[in-house]
Amino acid sequence: MEIKILQLIEGAKKAEGLTVVIDVFRAFSLEAYMFAGGVERIYPVGKCETAYALKKAHPDWILAGERHGAILEGFDTGNAPSELYRLQLRGKTVVHTTSAGTQGVDNAKKADEILGCSLVNAKATAEYITRSGAEKVSLVCMGLEGVEETDEDTLCARYIKALIEGERLDMRAETEKLKYTSGAKFFDPAQATVFPEKDFYMSTEVDKFPFVMRLTSDKKGMQYMQKIEVTYE
Repeated sequence: MEIKILQLIEGAKKAEGLTVVIDVFRAFSLEAYMFAGGVERIYPVGKCETAYALKKAHPDWILAGERHGAILEGFDTGNAPSELYRLQLRGKTVVHTTSAGTQGVDNAKKADEILGCSLVNAKATAEYITRSGAEKVSLVCMGLEGVEETDEDTLCARYIKALIEGERLDMRAETEKLKYTSGAKFFDPAQATVFPEKDFYMSTEVDKFPFVMRLTSDKKGMQYMQKIEVTYE
């Protein structure tokens, strides 16, 4: 198995084989918590216009997302896992657009299969990859708005690779470091409305969920994320 760690939107464009699009802060952490809360399917889209059009066509769908971290006008929720308690999630369909994570999905045109991932479901993702028999695996770190590398996404990729290869990382120590690097914004009072402190802890709860989020297509050919349970020891 050949495993490559790629970076940002340009990395997504180069991704081949089984492709894992990683966004820890916060796109795929949010999606994982949504699935855990009972959401049925999530449509990740790149363009805001697409998201608004889908909401107009399906008023009962939840519209979630951000630009520059902040909730978009007219959206039901932003990109904060800590704010999901305000929504009724069970059985719902979500449209999700973000500055990084969903852009990676949108740009991974060469991929054979796409998974969305963050630290909260990294072990399940590694187990899925191991069982897949894939010859090529691309781990795409989406970073800050898809254009600037960040420690948390690279850490997630390193962790997945280590799990597959039977190596160990001290994830408690590694996630603690994030408080002082790319996660520092969650502890800045001036940014608290956009980046709540609780989001940091929710997004770094390593291996919380035993499922992967896999991109598939509906009857109209629209791509959506589905939850697939993974069993492991």
